[in-house]
Amino acid sequence: MFGCWTSVSRKSVLPVFEELNGILFYPVQYEGEESSKNVFYTGAAPNQQAIPAVDYLMKDLEVKRWVLAGTDYVYPRTTNKILEAYLKAKGVKAEDILINYTPFGHSDWQSIVAEIKKFGSAGKKTAVVSTINGDANVPFYKELGNQGVSAQDIPVVAFSVGEEELSGIDTKPLVGHLAAWNYFMSIKDKANDGFIKDWHAFIKNEKRVTNDPMEAHYIGFNMWVKAVEKAKTTDPNKVIDAMIGIEAPNLTGGVAKMLPNHHLTKPVYIGEIQADGQFDVVWKTKGLVEGDAWSDFLPGSKDIIADWADPKIKCGNYNTVAKTCSGQNYK
Repeated sequence: MFGCWTSVSRKSVLPVFEELNGILFYPVQYEGEESSKNVFYTGAAPNQQAIPAVDYLMKDLEVKRWVLAGTDYVYPRTTNKILEAYLKAKGVKAEDILINYTPFGHSDWQSIVAEIKKFGSAGKKTAVVSTINGDANVPFYKELGNQGVSAQDIPVVAFSVGEEELSGIDTKPLVGHLAAWNYFMSIKDKANDGFIKDWHAFIKNEKRVTNDPMEAHYIGFNMWVKAVEKAKTTDPNKVIDAMIGIEAPNLTGGVAKMLPNHHLTKPVYIGEIQADGQFDVVWKTKGLVEGDAWSDFLPGSKDIIADWADPKIKCGNYNTVAKTCSGQNYK
């Protein structure tokens, strides 16, 4: 199966895939802290989106105060837990970190934006790191505009706002704000141009946009085909083993590789939102970043690795100190 949207949906179906020994290709950025034998994580891990975005804000924009704003579910909470630990490891004090959660579809942002505005008035450069999901983004950005908070004053870098989310809405309040992804439709590359052309022909609508999870599925499907050809069967166990080390072109001029922890190598881009709903790339990593299933910045995770290739380990939760496998993925 190529699918699921949000970590809640992935975690809901995960026991079924493990019980029935199916294969799930999950294409959306996620919070890490998981590696299942039956899942290939073709979206970004935190070190392929959240951590590079914070590094960009810290180094290039000299941000000193941080608002971690998210929708109240597993992805934002775990990602922000990692980011809080990372920021503190970088010397950021607790009083310079503001964390806020809102329910899905939250629409009344007046008091929260006022709090963000006040937090950003302390004389230190402030930014919002947003894991706000779905429809709630529209009134959030509108309220920033209503209260006179510009991208120059307090930039917002989003992890869940892409081309599809921007299509069909008024982008004026969002112009100048940022998003971090591993792919943007606006990137000029022969492979991307061909993919967009084929997509428009298929959907019979040249106004439809592509986005990061689409590229993740494109890579994942091509890898699955190669693994089936290599294994000469669609038997899940043999395909899972064959997937490790498989390479497939991405749509931005590079090559993705499936790692032993069931994550990919990816470039990371920071894009600035434009009036037409597209992104202008303002920063990118020098090379490809290897997806890390377990965060190096959380006490319970920093000693854990995932490795489904090493016959001595072959598990998704291996403690390098205790030398044992454990957790929900170990049987």
